[in-house]
Amino acid sequence: MSRTNKPILYVKTDCPWCREALSFFNTQGVDLDIRDISAHAKDMDAMVSISGQTNAPTFEYGDFVVADFSVDEFLAELNEFPEVRHNLGISDSEN
Repeated sequence: MSRTNKPILYVKTDCPWCREALSFFNTQGVDLDIRDISAHAKDMDAMVSISGQTNAPTFEYGDFVVADFSVDEFLAELNEFPEVRHNLGISDSEN
């Protein structure tokens, strides 16, 4: 199995924050590896391993991890990492 360089978004079924995050990333054109932790225990285990918690959405891109976030919280964290923002192709006029 090859490792992906795509950012991973861990989501739960029927999670309004997850739907908001998916919509945001779609609008920004970010290609995601979406993992539904409600459907797959191994994905829940992976998310807990990288984030230390069980809430979704959780975003993982290399060493950049944002757990249990709203889009505003994600953008605030992303502002601290301009290189990650650039690599993801997320515009900063989206505040």
